[in-house]
Amino acid sequence: MIVSTTVAKEVLQKAFSLLCTAKSMAELYEDNFKVVSKYVHATSRGHEAIQIAVAMQLLPQDYAFPYYRDDAMLLGIGMRPYDLMLQLLAKREDPFSGGRTYYSHPSLKDADKPKIPHQSSATGMQAIPATGVALGMQYKELVDIPHNDSSKSKISEQLMAAPLVLCSLGDASVTEGEIAEAFQMAALKQLPILYLVQDNGWDISANEEETRAQSAYEYAAGFHGLEAITIDGANFMESYLAIQEVIKTIREERRPMLVHAKVPLLNHHTSGVRMEWYRDDLEEARSRDPYPVLRNQLLENGFTEEEVQKIEAEAQIAVKKDLEEAMKAEDPTPEDLFTHDFAPTPILEESGERAPDDKDEVVMVDCALFAVEELMKKHKECLLYGQDVGGRLGGVFREAATLAQKFGDERVFNTPIQEAFIVGSTVGMSAVGLKPIVEVQFADYIWPGLNQLFTEVSRSCYLSNGKWPVSMILRVPIGAYGSGGPYHSSSVESVVTNIRGLKIAYPSNGADLKGLMKAAYYDPNPVVIFEHKGLYWSKVKGTDAARTIEPAEDYVLPFGKANVVQRIWAQDEKETITIVTYGMGVHWALNASKDIADVVEIIDLRTLHPIDEDTIMESVRKTKKCLVVTEEPSNNSLARALAGKIQEECFRSLDAPVMTIGSENMPAIPLNSTLEQTMIPSTEKVKNKIHELLKY
Repeated sequence: MIVSTTVAKEVLQKAFSLLCTAKSMAELYEDNFKVVSKYVHATSRGHEAIQIAVAMQLLPQDYAFPYYRDDAMLLGIGMRPYDLMLQLLAKREDPFSGGRTYYSHPSLKDADKPKIPHQSSATGMQAIPATGVALGMQYKELVDIPHNDSSKSKISEQLMAAPLVLCSLGDASVTEGEIAEAFQMAALKQLPILYLVQDNGWDISANEEETRAQSAYEYAAGFHGLEAITIDGANFMESYLAIQEVIKTIREERRPMLVHAKVPLLNHHTSGVRMEWYRDDLEEARSRDPYPVLRNQLLENGFTEEEVQKIEAEAQIAVKKDLEEAMKAEDPTPEDLFTHDFAPTPILEESGERAPDDKDEVVMVDCALFAVEELMKKHKECLLYGQDVGGRLGGVFREAATLAQKFGDERVFNTPIQEAFIVGSTVGMSAVGLKPIVEVQFADYIWPGLNQLFTEVSRSCYLSNGKWPVSMILRVPIGAYGSGGPYHSSSVESVVTNIRGLKIAYPSNGADLKGLMKAAYYDPNPVVIFEHKGLYWSKVKGTDAARTIEPAEDYVLPFGKANVVQRIWAQDEKETITIVTYGMGVHWALNASKDIADVVEIIDLRTLHPIDEDTIMESVRKTKKCLVVTEEPSNNSLARALAGKIQEECFRSLDAPVMTIGSENMPAIPLNSTLEQTMIPSTEKVKNKIHELLKY
């Protein structure tokens, strides 16, 4: 790739037209403030030069993660003002989200433009998904999976250019801890990503002196392998030439770089936070306006005043016309609320052999291990990563044993202690067509990953209007077992089930785990699988039923189909009861009802989202009493919510209130084994609760 040392006249002309367009949009929004500020927006005013300089050099095979001030960048990749205005006004035909998310929050999958996966406006959050794309690009190059380039409109040199990732950030966001995780992985793995940091010196009302110990350029020096430069981002020619060199380096050398661009903020932080309320530097900022700089660069490079004025006038006319048209566009209908929460899954029915004659009985952890091995043999797109899952250990529960040796370190690898990166990188991996299986070592460690799980992973399909579902599996060892203490024993399902946009499994035995793992792989949506540590090897007394014949390779078990593990008939002459449970609760219920199995029906939910409400309600209407068993403390839990739902749906059939039993409502599970057993449910505790309810 040849890098020029000057900027061609046609580039200058296009750049100035784009800058005039972005500037005219900001001014028009201000002139029509009462109309366009029904919904919050921010504009690129002051940032336009660097944004346009980058956008003009991106290719369709590239991936971009703009941030909420990057409307000039979006114009630069080929979006029309009208497109952006549809989002500004939350219109039904908003090409990014269908009116669901803020202005300049793009998600784009056009063949002739860089690909833009969904991202939130939680500042800095996009750095991890963006770095995940770069990690996915690197993996595809290592194992020779072709990059998806569907564009036929570019010249052959551009089509052949190796793709890269652009991650655009405000300087204030670089103080976020998740930025450090992204930079660390990019530097460690030498990933093809450009971090563009636009530094205007402000957070919202807090300035850089208050909030930052150093600039992003200085900060990057601490990450060995992440080269950084600093430039005047308000000077288009300087920006264009610098970015040209940086992009050439990344495309050819496949390593990360950071560009720190100093820019002025010439408009409000957002339409809801006005600059005149707190800014004391506006005159100085206006002296660095990129608009007159680029205007003069045109005049210095052979354009006449009349030509320049014509470009300005055309931009103003086009922008005004587009806003008039956008204001006439249709709003979403109420029915539009209910689309794209999930992408359709092909796994709707149980199929394949659950207990083939030629298979042995195995422990639960091995069912999962064999499922992953089969998937990796069949699909080059399948990867497994997390803490300690690599070749030396194969997971702290040996749940990944031998996989690195069989499939290589590029497919099964250790990550740093970075739960946010482990979870959030799957957004990028999925975007480039891979299927990551990742894990956190214990449920107690999931908390640093919740930012990414909630804000990026779970909402991507819905807020991109179906364009970018995140296809991933997150494995979470969970539950109390063998005096694990307060940091290795927690149950967290109530928190995770409150994150809409996830599918959640919690199996009680090996066959279910393998079938659900396979279904999760072929599901295009994000799946969390809770795997109880106490069931992995059936070492806990009374959990032999967790060991099963290993299902065949083609066995799949759909989400949302509960299993009636102990079925009874309707009996008018006896008191009967339904137990609704999952995970370890299934084994407590089976053992507790051993002597009264003829009056206790047990439903194993198997998945917590979706929940098979039909099977539950049918059983409770038959037995007329219900106990919900969980390992979590029952107050404010999923179990208590489910009990309320059952009470609401089955009220006329009930002979007693729906009851729950769970762990004691204490802050943590103590280390001491006596205290642990006092804390959590047991067969005896469940048995006592059953008899209490039967006698009611």
